[in-house]
Amino acid sequence: MNAEMLKGHLDNVILATLERGAAHGYAVIEAIRRRSGGHFDLPEGTVYPALHRLELAGLLASDWVDPPAGRRKRVYSLTRAGHDALRERRAGWAEFSRAVGAFLDASPA
Repeated sequence: MNAEMLKGHLDNVILATLERGAAHGYAVIEAIRRRSGGHFDLPEGTVYPALHRLELAGLLASDWVDPPAGRRKRVYSLTRAGHDALRERRAGWAEFSRAVGAFLDASPA
C-alpha cells in the first residue's frame, strides 16, 4: 500500500484509534499497525507531531502517567470536540469514498 494514500487521513486514523480508549504514543502506533494488518507501519516522527497537533486543536487531551515500573508516559484521549470531529469526518469520508468509488468501480457507467 502506498504511504502517499495515507496522507491527509492520518489525523482521522489517530482519532479513530483513540476512540477505543486512551493510549500513549507508542501504543497508538502499534494499534494502527495492528488494525491496518501491517499496512500502516508509521514512524514515531510521523505520529507524535500529529498527536501534538490534534491536542493543540483541542481534539485530544493528554496526561502524564507514572506506571509502577518503567518510564513516565504521556497518555492521549479524545475530547468531546474530538468525538464530534470524528463523527463529522466519518460522514465526510463515507461521502468521499462513494464519489471516488463511482470512478474506480470496475463496471462501466
